[in-house]
Amino acid sequence: MQQNHSDSSKETKNCWWYSFFDTWGPISLTVLLYVGIRHFIAEARYIPSGSMLPGLKVNDRLIVEKLSLRKRSPSRGEIVVFNSPYSFDKKLIADRTKQLPSKFQCSLITFPLISWIPTLSDRACDAYIKRIVAVGGDRLLINGKGEIVLNGRSINEPYVKYFCPSKPKFNLCSPVATTVPKGHVFVLGDNRANSWDSRFWPGGGFLPQKEIIGKAAWRFWPISRFGKLD
Repeated sequence: MQQNHSDSSKETKNCWWYSFFDTWGPISLTVLLYVGIRHFIAEARYIPSGSMLPGLKVNDRLIVEKLSLRKRSPSRGEIVVFNSPYSFDKKLIADRTKQLPSKFQCSLITFPLISWIPTLSDRACDAYIKRIVAVGGDRLLINGKGEIVLNGRSINEPYVKYFCPSKPKFNLCSPVATTVPKGHVFVLGDNRANSWDSRFWPGGGFLPQKEIIGKAAWRFWPISRFGKLD
């Protein structure tokens, strides 16, 4: 009788464990796979503003791939998603009234469902999307309209349709003359008249390459404009 009671207890414990694993095992595995793919391979992002008009419109959904930039440096003309300037710009960080969240905290804050809780949001955890116009070592001139001269040559940008107004009274776009340091890039929105980008960040305007999340590769929504991004 003693042996039977012991066997019964073991069976009860095993049933509890199997029941727990059957319920939460697949869920845990799904979450781990999602986090792994999102962190190392690719993730979906949406366009929250008009800074990349006309090519990328508000609420467009994109696939941001992360593998290619692990093997090479970013290139001029690429559209990239990167961490918020509020997380790396020294002057913006100095103006904060609360402690800067860690990357782990940001990963939790931006996790689906959790990111819908407004009280947890922090602009240091946001992501931005812009186009790289200059890389480390480039000499860059940007006039008041937002037109570019790179290493002494004017750059044709067919994707830019909205330049800054030519009338000084309405133009908030300051000219830029700089050399991009190694390990950094200079980014602009395609909508030069309405983009908070490297021209305006108070800490210097250069985006460290290590802050780049990935390259915007495909638009998957809306279906009518599905395709690879240039």
